[in-house]
Amino acid sequence: MPKMKTKSGAAKRFKVRASGGIKRSQAFKRHILTKKTTKAKRQLRGMTEVHAADVKLIRAMLPYA
Repeated sequence: MPKMKTKSGAAKRFKVRASGGIKRSQAFKRHILTKKTTKAKRQLRGMTEVHAADVKLIRAMLPYA
């Protein structure tokens, strides 16, 4: 059997933690920031956990992670 390929787009966007959880960066922080409040922009910083409903799909895209 050939090796399974990792989806390169998913590899750039998601990291698997040692505990098994998957972390992702926040959306809505790239542009059109002038109309967003300072509080909203501050809360979009950093990483967050992937929702439980999406974990199975992301694990399929990252077979060796």
